[in-house]
Amino acid sequence: MLKILQDKKETSSNKTKMYVSVPINRLQVVENKLEKIFEKELNSKGSVLISYKPEIISKLAKYLSGYVCQSASIGIAGETASGKSTITFDIIDTIKSFSDEFEIKDVITRVNTDDYYYDRSEMVKKAGSFAEFAKHYDLDVPQALELELMCQHIKELLSGKSVMLPKYDMSGTAKRFDNHTLANPSKIVISEGLFTLTEKIRTAFDFKIYVDVRHNVQKERFFIRANERGLGDSANDIYENASQKAQIYIRPCKEIADIVLSGEADRARYKSFLNELINIVQEQNFVNKEII
Repeated sequence: MLKILQDKKETSSNKTKMYVSVPINRLQVVENKLEKIFEKELNSKGSVLISYKPEIISKLAKYLSGYVCQSASIGIAGETASGKSTITFDIIDTIKSFSDEFEIKDVITRVNTDDYYYDRSEMVKKAGSFAEFAKHYDLDVPQALELELMCQHIKELLSGKSVMLPKYDMSGTAKRFDNHTLANPSKIVISEGLFTLTEKIRTAFDFKIYVDVRHNVQKERFFIRANERGLGDSANDIYENASQKAQIYIRPCKEIADIVLSGEADRARYKSFLNELINIVQEQNFVNKEII
């Protein structure tokens, strides 16, 4: 007879995790598959992976095998124009495709870090334009965002509560609309942003991901975006300030990340890698589109 892992609860600083009985060899099978998938991807040309901490394999196996049966939170950080938002949307699209196929509801909820910038619309009006406002107000520090509220919202979602999220106007008004968007609890809560893994918020996440990119690629992307946003002559100063503040607040997050992704890999590779992980869930939990 297979040895069975006993039901139990474990309390962490983040939340109380619920565990269910899972055959111990099933958990080991999932862990072995993950090790092969990660190593193969890491050592392949054009890999989406730059590095990962070995212990994340065991943690991920517990979620994918069903051993941990509570919601998971994913935090994705990186410098401006690193590709973190693109990767996040690709993750969401891939997971939603799977959930649609198997008719699973409430699979993933996105909480956008940028929506927690403090409302500074009156300051923009007084400055005459967002470009002038940005010359005198630093948006590239964690203090510019209400990260404590974001942490509270994520933990409420993970505990099964619905939350009204804020919405920040990125068009240049610096206006934040509070209680704007209803977010319902789901199996996965995902967030991305410059400061998603900084000290005030990182404890909200079960899985921490950092998106890295070469400096010249990031700089080129930034100025394309700056031109689209009409930042004009202030773009150079904004970029220099962003780079300086990133060295203080963002780049250190790479050290605490469970996984470091390449912000330059082909988008199809991200989806392919994620589908390999999803296939494990399918193998472990579904037969003929019905949960075992």
